[in-house]
Amino acid sequence: MTPAIFGIAGAELTAQERDFFREADPAGYILFGRNCVNRAQMRTLTDALRNIHGRDALYICIDQEGGRVARMRPPEWPEFPAGARFTALYQEAPASAIQAARLNAEAMGRELAAVGITADCHPPLDIPVPGAHDVIGDRALGTDPLQVAAIGRGILDGFAKAGIAGCIKHMPGHGRSTVDTHKDLPTVTATAEELERDIGPFRSLNHAPAGMTGHLIFTAWDADNPATLSNTVIEEIIRGTIGFDGLLMTDDIDMQALSGTIPERSAKAIEAGCDLVLNCWAKMDDMQGIANDLPALPKKGHERLERALAITRLTPADEVEAAETLLAERDALFAAAGLAA
Repeated sequence: MTPAIFGIAGAELTAQERDFFREADPAGYILFGRNCVNRAQMRTLTDALRNIHGRDALYICIDQEGGRVARMRPPEWPEFPAGARFTALYQEAPASAIQAARLNAEAMGRELAAVGITADCHPPLDIPVPGAHDVIGDRALGTDPLQVAAIGRGILDGFAKAGIAGCIKHMPGHGRSTVDTHKDLPTVTATAEELERDIGPFRSLNHAPAGMTGHLIFTAWDADNPATLSNTVIEEIIRGTIGFDGLLMTDDIDMQALSGTIPERSAKAIEAGCDLVLNCWAKMDDMQGIANDLPALPKKGHERLERALAITRLTPADEVEAAETLLAERDALFAAAGLAA
């Protein structure tokens, strides 16, 4: 098995993709807006991926947070709020905010599972600081570590009820970045003591099924390598201090924060200790290079992948219809505090 999550070019598989995926046997796939036309089309696509591998338990993920980060959009799917809405509710009624996040995630998870998705790259546990780039912005679940962990826990619990594996990101914290890692490499000069605040929510939710690294340099830990490519950050901070032993994937390996060819970056990430490389853009040359250059997923990686998949299940149509009830309960919690979801 290739230790990678690959993207797909369009709304259906091409013959070339089918042949390549069958041979490369990637650990999973990620879907984007270009892959999400309607419910029937998405279920056909994810069923086709399962047919390639001959198993229902397949890691198929998506970035569906709500707000501006949503691949499945109206009018085909409900519109879900960004993290900032739950932050606002938390200021008025903390328990209601946690429950609203749980209901929201379960409803979202049912929509995902109904179209064959098994994992969501959500929630972000990054804590923004004043002056940081807005790449996190309204996606954040707050600026207090305990609040972020509490709402994040609600999201993970809601996903689990829907049979979806959540993924905490971007370890060990993206909240201090002054640039967008899609375009540049940030350097964080905070001390190790200051960074204790950033890793707090990740430590609290270190039992999450999956996690994602961030492409940032933390001079307190490794002044030469971004976290994704740093054995020190991955083994000592993420696996050690945070205590995360779930499935660890990179953020998109194609981001301009990193240098070198895509296969070179991927090899460095695996060498540093990531379980999987996330390659989003469905460029066949890059995917073939990754498959050719990376070693097979080792036993420990297989175990983490299987643990992440253990909670997943597909959702019957009647459960998707019941999601409307969950969203109504969510909205009532906001309304009781005088807020809109």
